[in-house]
Amino acid sequence: MKQFVHPQRLLRIVRDFILFTRRDDELAKVVLRPHQMRAVERALVRAADPKKRHGLVWHTQGSGKTYTMITLAKRLIEEPVFKNPTVLMLVDRTELEAQLFGNLSAAGIEHVKIAHSKEDLQRLLKADTRGLIVSMIHKFDDISANINTRKNIFVLVDEAHRTTGGDLGNYLMGALPNATYLGFTGTPIDKTAHGKGTFKVFGVDDEKGYLDKYSIAESIEDGTTVPLYYSIAPNDMRVDRATLETEFLDLVEAQGMADFDDVNRVLEKAVTLRNMLKNPDRMQRVAQYLSNHFRENVEPMGYKAFVVAVDREACVRYKTELDKYLPKDYSQVIISPGHNDAPELVEHHLANEKEQQIRKDFRDPEKLPKILIVTEKLLTGYDAPILYCMYLDKPMRDHVLLQAIARVNRPYESEGKRKPGGFVVDFVGIFEKLEKALAFDSADVQAVVEGLDVLESRFRELMERGRKEYLPIIAARSGLSADKAAESALSHFRDDDTRQHYYRFYRELEDLYEIISPSAFLREFLDDYNALAGLYDLLRAAFEGIRITDRELARKTAELVQRHTQGGIIREALHVYGINERTLDEIARENQPDTVKVFNLLKSVEQEVAREIERAPYLLSIGERAERIAEEFKLHQASAEQALKKLEDLVSEINSARQEQAKRDIPAEAFAIYWLLKQDAASPEAAENAARSMKSVFAEYPHWRTSEAQARDVRRKLYLVLVEAGVTGVSAGVERIMAVITRGPGR
Repeated sequence: MKQFVHPQRLLRIVRDFILFTRRDDELAKVVLRPHQMRAVERALVRAADPKKRHGLVWHTQGSGKTYTMITLAKRLIEEPVFKNPTVLMLVDRTELEAQLFGNLSAAGIEHVKIAHSKEDLQRLLKADTRGLIVSMIHKFDDISANINTRKNIFVLVDEAHRTTGGDLGNYLMGALPNATYLGFTGTPIDKTAHGKGTFKVFGVDDEKGYLDKYSIAESIEDGTTVPLYYSIAPNDMRVDRATLETEFLDLVEAQGMADFDDVNRVLEKAVTLRNMLKNPDRMQRVAQYLSNHFRENVEPMGYKAFVVAVDREACVRYKTELDKYLPKDYSQVIISPGHNDAPELVEHHLANEKEQQIRKDFRDPEKLPKILIVTEKLLTGYDAPILYCMYLDKPMRDHVLLQAIARVNRPYESEGKRKPGGFVVDFVGIFEKLEKALAFDSADVQAVVEGLDVLESRFRELMERGRKEYLPIIAARSGLSADKAAESALSHFRDDDTRQHYYRFYRELEDLYEIISPSAFLREFLDDYNALAGLYDLLRAAFEGIRITDRELARKTAELVQRHTQGGIIREALHVYGINERTLDEIARENQPDTVKVFNLLKSVEQEVAREIERAPYLLSIGERAERIAEEFKLHQASAEQALKKLEDLVSEINSARQEQAKRDIPAEAFAIYWLLKQDAASPEAAENAARSMKSVFAEYPHWRTSEAQARDVRRKLYLVLVEAGVTGVSAGVERIMAVITRGPGR
């Protein structure tokens, strides 16, 4: 972190690595992450190297590859060293071309040209066009050789693992023989002949094949993406394994699948497999199972889902089936229209504006739909962090499989809730032998997706640790009273490192619970898990100043805590007192340990200050003293008895101040000055005279809070008043008073 915010580096981030981008008509600001900055810098070095003309960047799905490319293009155009170059950005889909153009415009890159046809592309290159050209790769088909031999041409190729195979790559490099070629891919290069070809095209200048690599494991560790988990549907819903292997997994032409066109071509011939997938009885069972799973597992977490069907017809049929079990507006079909579609398909054709609105609404947790039914569309290039679960009912493998399931790996955080991972329910059986479906080196896809059994095993392991290390602290099973359990916990976790260790333990446990629940597997753990959740809640409230609230807990955990018969064994010990003349008597009567009283009173004073500070600015200084008492207590610099006595003195002071303000009838700001000066002025009378003098000053300068000129005059008059009152350390006194009264009414 220290290195990241070094002034020189921070300036470069602000200048070079912030983008304004447009997604579905919404403008957003993007700050590039360290791996993106690193790739841009390495690519710039490569572009400036006269001896090396190739580079391959693998940044795993969901790690911002498009933004990296846009930033690189911008830097290439703007850096003088590249001498007014041509930057050619190549994509392989029309929708990606349009999406990219919108982002480039939002990013402030001027003079962007789109090659609308092969002829248009040839004209732009022959005319020696400078700046940025966006084109689809197929427009290089059959292009003339040596159409532009200039050296400062930089070709950025998106999805390099699939866009430069065969003749297209030869035409591209023949047309621009002296250009620098930088390929970008979101998946590792596969072990097939196709994958080796990608290394040959882009990886020749680097020993390990990649100019820059950001693996799946790295992205999960950094939090750039979330882990992926899966479960396999019951046997009666999966297709026959032998048919799946014979008609799909074992086919040579299916290996190294880089595009949905490859998948669809193979599936067109897999007649038996498709018939199995689209069997009406099976689809009905899948829809019923899927609906129940969504209701019980996904919807309670506040997230959304994709259903991926084998083809467009299956999408429409799944919509019909899902509508039997879920409200109709829960789901929406998103498919590409065909020229000769049957009426039942035409019914689900969407105008561009309508589809864009659905995309936006799906990303909003408060809006419908909650489920999108797709077969190809939205499985590349569409990011919706709210998407948690993918119901997979289409055979896929290799690049296409990784790209599709990566839709659910985007992080999402809102109102204290954090997405624990992405989840895939496999109705095909692809994940039964995942190594057969992914033709990559095992190191590249290590832990790319883990089964539910792995999560259950880890949950059991953590619960055993919790039972051994943490539950004895609160004696959860012994019938210990709430206040004694709370005292034990608060005393044990006063050390910050000890608390942070527990927080990390609990958050992992909670993430696992959210994914696994509901499940019969959890039944034996519910009482103890509830106790651990209560302990977390107590510590966050007492030490971190976060109120006890279900928003601090994940949704399924909050529901458990609310309904559980033993809920609140240590929650009950936390109590907020109203600060008034009866407070000290109430504290004295309560039969609670001093440690619990200290935390309750700290919370009470904190809330009182937050609620009343605008009407009583003098409370700011009392709140600051309460914070110092809390810090001393947490650091073992004061005992519970000592801390409690100091807090009781603060309560007495608050009550005394209220009585004096009412008695003396001085407005809030003026009374704050009186209260702060009581100890520093020559006498109590001098303090009161100073306060009344300042009352007149505030009346003379009624806009001192909003007018800089009036604020200066108030500060000057305050200085003179303090001198007259015989205050020692006048300058410091002025600053202290101004800091307090500016928090008062009208702030």
